[in-house]
Amino acid sequence: MGCPGMADSNIVTVLARAYVDDIDAALPLYRSLTGEQEHRFTYGPMSLARVGQFILVQGASDDIRAHTATIAVRDMASAIAAIEEHGGSILEGPDAGPNGARAVARHGDGTIVEYIELG
Repeated sequence: MGCPGMADSNIVTVLARAYVDDIDAALPLYRSLTGEQEHRFTYGPMSLARVGQFILVQGASDDIRAHTATIAVRDMASAIAAIEEHGGSILEGPDAGPNGARAVARHGDGTIVEYIELG
């Protein structure tokens, strides 16, 4: 049973971020929790792995550690319009990222979130 209006949602998924010192040591737990294998990639100096609904991040600066989640959307322009309409601002991007268009936003409540567009 779905939630009302979810079929029209611009959000595809929300990924929890886990900032780790050793991505190789952390991966077994997340594989066990999700029953899935990881997809690994790099972005700048960071090593990342997506495992189910988690993004593990090794080598993140304090600025990156302020990002609370990664939200995958169908349409970046619509997400940006909604953020700005509700008192938020775009801190980075949108630019090309390792998995599609990427932007970082500060919501009106101060929460900092990374957005990626799945195309």
